[in-house]
Amino acid sequence: MSKKETGVFGHIRWLNTLDRFLISEMHQWGVQVLRVTLAIVYLWFGLLKIIGATPVVDLVRQTYFFLPTNDFLLILGCWEVLIGVGLISKKCLRTTLALLWLQMVGTFFSLLLAPSLFFLDGNPFLLTVLGEFIIKNIVLTASGLVIGGYEIGLKRYGHDYVLQVENVKSKRE
Repeated sequence: MSKKETGVFGHIRWLNTLDRFLISEMHQWGVQVLRVTLAIVYLWFGLLKIIGATPVVDLVRQTYFFLPTNDFLLILGCWEVLIGVGLISKKCLRTTLALLWLQMVGTFFSLLLAPSLFFLDGNPFLLTVLGEFIIKNIVLTASGLVIGGYEIGLKRYGHDYVLQVENVKSKRE
């Protein structure tokens, strides 16, 4: 490195090399690891529901009191396994992500159906343990966005699609 070319670690060449290597590896593997780990979560939680060993029976019963709990948990478990299989296989990824986001809408709908289970004294900033359990699903939702953006968008359309959109915009102006 010349005097003008210093990395984030200044002139410590080996740290800059390590930094570039690690960033490159994260870029290469990050989205794939995210997709597979998200799939594992969905498979695990879904299978627990299917075999009747899920710890969320009471939560579902109290939140979705108007649905038959056991049937609902079985359907939800199959739904989650389907999401997990779709994430791992990358088959029908658009449909898989739509199922994921629809399931997340149902999860967040719980906050409206039974707010006393999730918020202390009705304060949306003071979460119960169950509230934290539900709110952390924001990360699962965001993971779906990242996976969709990288696994579908870039690989399916690539650079040509971006150029095509830019050309359309420039023709309108």
